[in-house]
Amino acid sequence: MALSIGIVGLPNVGKSTLFTALTNKGGLAANYPFATIEPNVGVVPVPDARLDALAQIDNPARIVPATVEFVDIAGLVEGASQGEGLGNQFLANIRETDAICEVVRFFSDPDVVHVAGKVDALSDVETIKTELILADIATVEKALPRLEKEAKRDKAATKKLETAKKVLAGLNEGHRARTLDLDEEEQAAIYELHLLTMKPMLYIANVDEDQMDADLPKIDGLAPVPISAKVEADLAELDPAEAAEYLEAMGLSESGLARLVQEAYKLLGLQSFFTSGDTESRAWTIPIGAKAPQAAGVIHTDFERGFIKAETASFEDYVANGGEKGCRETGKLRQEGKDYVVQDGDVMHFKFNV
Repeated sequence: MALSIGIVGLPNVGKSTLFTALTNKGGLAANYPFATIEPNVGVVPVPDARLDALAQIDNPARIVPATVEFVDIAGLVEGASQGEGLGNQFLANIRETDAICEVVRFFSDPDVVHVAGKVDALSDVETIKTELILADIATVEKALPRLEKEAKRDKAATKKLETAKKVLAGLNEGHRARTLDLDEEEQAAIYELHLLTMKPMLYIANVDEDQMDADLPKIDGLAPVPISAKVEADLAELDPAEAAEYLEAMGLSESGLARLVQEAYKLLGLQSFFTSGDTESRAWTIPIGAKAPQAAGVIHTDFERGFIKAETASFEDYVANGGEKGCRETGKLRQEGKDYVVQDGDVMHFKFNV
C-alpha cells in the first residue's frame, strides 16, 4: 500500500519549495500565488536505515524501499470554498490522498510576500480549517436530498442520513468531522462522501534555519514537524555523503523528509516489514495490527488466499545472526500461522499454496 499525502497551505508559505526539495522534482516555485495550478505529484523512497542493513547482509540484486506519494496542491486562500483564488479546484486532488499535510509559515523573509500581509501561523491554520469545513458543509448539504430519498425507500439507508445530519451540525459549529467521535458504523455510513475534514492532518512548520529545534506552539493539539524548506532544498542538491555531513553540521540526525514520513506513519497507524534475499531486499507498508496473511496479501493476493505459514525473524535477530541461515541455525527463525500479528521490522518469507 503506497502512502499518499496531499500538501496544502496558503500561497507563499514555502509549500512548493518544500515539495520540490522533498521529491527532488522541478515543480514551479514562484513568489506569487497559484504558482502550482495543476497538482504536482512526486513519489519518493521512505528513508529506512534498516533496509540498508539487510542489504549489507544479503547483497541483493536490488533494493526496493517503501514509497510515499506527495501531491502538491494549489495554494488555498480565504474564500476558496466560495470560488476565490482557484476555488474548489483543489478539492478533488485532496480527496484522493490518505492524509493532508498543511505547511504553515513560521519563517521570516521580507522578500517573500504573505498573502494576508503578515506572518501569523495560527491565523493561517484557521483560514484553511475554515475553508475545508465550508467545503464539507457544501458536500453534505448537496447529498442530503439524495440521502433522504434513499432513507424513505430503504430503512438500511437511515443510518447514512442520521450520520450526515449529525456531521453537518458539527461542521456548522466549526468542528472537523474527524473530531466528532463517530463510531465505526457512523464512519462507514458517511465514507462515500469523502469528507476532507475526516482525513488525518499533519502540520509542517516551515521555519528559519535557526528555528529547527525551537519550541513551537501546538496546532489542534499536535506538535508541528519543524522543517526548513531552504535546508531541504540545499540537501536535495547534495550527494548522500555530502548530505550526511551537511546534516551533522546543522546538528540534525535526519532529514525533514525522514521526520515527516515517520510522523505520517504514526498518524495513520502504519509500519514496515521486510523481505530479503539475494534477489532483493524490500520494505512493505502495512497497518499496525495486520496479521500474517494480510501482510502476505500486500505482496500478492495469491499469497494471502493460499497462505500456509510465514517464516519470521525480528530485524534485530536477523542482523545479529547474519541473515536467514544464521537465524535458522540459532532457532531465531519462527514459524508463524494465520493469527500472528506482524511486528514492525519483521523479516518474513511466506509459504503459500494456490
